[in-house]
Amino acid sequence: MSHPGGPRRLWDMKIAIMGGTGTLGRQVAEELRGREHEVRVLSRHAPEYRVDLTTGAGLDEALAGCEVVIDASNNSSRAAAATLVEGTRRLLAAGQAAGVAHHVCVSVLGCERMPAGYFRVKAEQEDAVRRGPVPWTVVRATQFHEYVAAMMGAAARYRAIPVPRGVLQPVASAEVARVVADVAAGDARRDEVSVAGPELATIRDLARAWRRATGRRTALVPLPLPGGLGRALRDGALTDARPDVRGRQEFAAWAHRARLTGPETGAR
Repeated sequence: MSHPGGPRRLWDMKIAIMGGTGTLGRQVAEELRGREHEVRVLSRHAPEYRVDLTTGAGLDEALAGCEVVIDASNNSSRAAAATLVEGTRRLLAAGQAAGVAHHVCVSVLGCERMPAGYFRVKAEQEDAVRRGPVPWTVVRATQFHEYVAAMMGAAARYRAIPVPRGVLQPVASAEVARVVADVAAGDARRDEVSVAGPELATIRDLARAWRRATGRRTALVPLPLPGGLGRALRDGALTDARPDVRGRQEFAAWAHRARLTGPETGAR
């Protein structure tokens, strides 16, 4: 798996990770610490740098002296816009004031093609970054294996997994974390880097793979999705046949390994 990015910097950098306690953020932090960078973990519940993007509380102190900001925050609730769009503008303004040279935004591949609230918010977040005052790179990833498994596990509690017609290309979050770390270590590209899994699979095939890996006896129930959302899923709006970086870990193998090691679950 190749990792695109700008020229590598040879000195240690101070890097702030917004959402650094989440599924992806934790792995990015570990990856960067392994490369001997100084990492600041930012979130509402971080032990040292507590930051609230909806108000901006804690941002100035958390970003002081940082050269790079990685925004791996996420919010799929009704307050998503307040966190991901307005919060991004606050993060960029604080970054500019702190002299941040590179803002790395983690987003969703294909979000602009999905007519649904969360995806629209992610597209607006990307636009705020592109129009913002800090040099930037957007890393766009497909759905994490962890997210797919979490959604199926939640549905399986009711002994039935809804299965709409559609195609996904899930990727292991650990592989995305390495790409984000590589991008953060390079210069701002003012462009996008796409990361996708190694295979395109129907949602039904992913559900079958999850069921085999977990041994759960769960019915797969067809779920019609009319309108633009269903059409976008069927057309593969959340996939990319030629991503900049293609992961290696297929969902079935990941799910089998996760059953033995106990994965963390995260949203994307």
